[in-house]
Amino acid sequence: MDLLKNYLSGFTLSFTTFDKKNAVRLYRTRNPFAHKNDFGHVLLLAGSRGKIGAALMAAKACLRSGAGLLTAHIPACGYEILQGGLPEAMVSMDDGENYLTSLPEKTDSFQAAGVGPGIGTHDETSALLRRFLGIFQSPLVLDADALNLLAKSPDLMKLLTPDTILTPHAGEFDRLFGTSRDEMERFQKAREAAVRHQILIVLKGHFTGVFYPDGTISFNTSGNAGMAKGGSGDVLTGILTALLAQGYPPKEAAPLGVYLHGAAGDLAAEKFSEESMLPGDLTNCIGSVFLDWKKIKSSTK
Repeated sequence: MDLLKNYLSGFTLSFTTFDKKNAVRLYRTRNPFAHKNDFGHVLLLAGSRGKIGAALMAAKACLRSGAGLLTAHIPACGYEILQGGLPEAMVSMDDGENYLTSLPEKTDSFQAAGVGPGIGTHDETSALLRRFLGIFQSPLVLDADALNLLAKSPDLMKLLTPDTILTPHAGEFDRLFGTSRDEMERFQKAREAAVRHQILIVLKGHFTGVFYPDGTISFNTSGNAGMAKGGSGDVLTGILTALLAQGYPPKEAAPLGVYLHGAAGDLAAEKFSEESMLPGDLTNCIGSVFLDWKKIKSSTK
């Protein structure tokens, strides 16, 4: 916490921090009589040839984070990988062999969607994203190549429904909203963009910031440098979509998901070291974080 305070001490923007106490307060324990439909059905649009792993990592994290059902819509080349790697997921095959070109049927039957991990930036995929944003009205997370497609076609921003969650790292953010001289300028741009478009921006970094549509900001206090590996963002996408599908409003799902992501990363670092931990190790530690929160929640009743 002291490191965070020192890091932000020179900034003029007002902000809050999000810590374990905040996470436990927002965390919802399950009704023992619940069934899978109570925890939502997630649609994940992800993957392309050579990047099906991104879809698999996001899908695993989604189910580990509590979603009741998951349908992964992927190009045909990834069917065996996804179905074999995660039998708990349902797989919808795209018409395209190597990248996404078509939408699944009945997109209105999903409680939340995550779009972007590994999808590439092909013209047909861009057209698919445009069609999807035009019809999908449930809570939505856009990450990775979905953000790069937004940057290539800025008019797509007009199609974002209120409280859509964008999860850029610094490079993706700069492509979306322009290069910044320093982090302070980037934070100011993120705050202005969140208000202007009425969206949530999760600006990923050592102290990930969540920028809300009302102009407020919260900075995350969990996580470590071992998470700076390809695939960690895909895991975050899965976590966030799972929380949205379970009924957490975006303003709660975003900071809670970011904290959960970092807390699982801290456990993975303790077990494997920051150097050796993998995004998949992070996903496998999500359950331990939930168990800890549940224990705290039960002890305070």
